[in-house]
Amino acid sequence: MTISMNDIRKLSVSERIQLVEDIWDTIASSQEEVELTDGQRQELDRRLDEYSKDPSAGRGWDVVREDLGHEG
Repeated sequence: MTISMNDIRKLSVSERIQLVEDIWDTIASSQEEVELTDGQRQELDRRLDEYSKDPSAGRGWDVVREDLGHEG
């Protein structure tokens, strides 16, 4: 299946957002294929260290999605 940028532009904003979410889900399910740069790995390690110091300082994904006005 081939989708052109012209086809994408014809979609409504909500349809394009759904398309992006669907694409992201396919990427997330293939995490082992995504290689991190050294900088990305260092940033993830830094964030994990911060979380380990104070887990209550962050917010869960469900809370963030709710704040953004998305469901489920």
